[in-house]
Amino acid sequence: MPSTLKECLAPLALVLLLGLAAPALAQEMAPVNVNTADAALLAELPGIGEIKAAAIVEERQANGDFSSAEDLTRVDGIGESTVDALADQVSF
Repeated sequence: MPSTLKECLAPLALVLLLGLAAPALAQEMAPVNVNTADAALLAELPGIGEIKAAAIVEERQANGDFSSAEDLTRVDGIGESTVDALADQVSF
């Protein structure tokens, strides 16, 4: 009998854990403000990484704030495909 109870509880526990984890995984991050974020936060954006994040900060300091996702193409290594991927994840 104890093994039958374990066999019933194991799938139930899995379903419970997945049910609790799903809302956490489904939460969307708030868009990152490119004009105020530091390099560490910018590096977390898809397709950016540490080097491009530092370049974004340098470009912003040298030439002023970005006003749109398209403005990110001012940074070497950031092209249209990166801008398209970031469009809903950044703000200005």
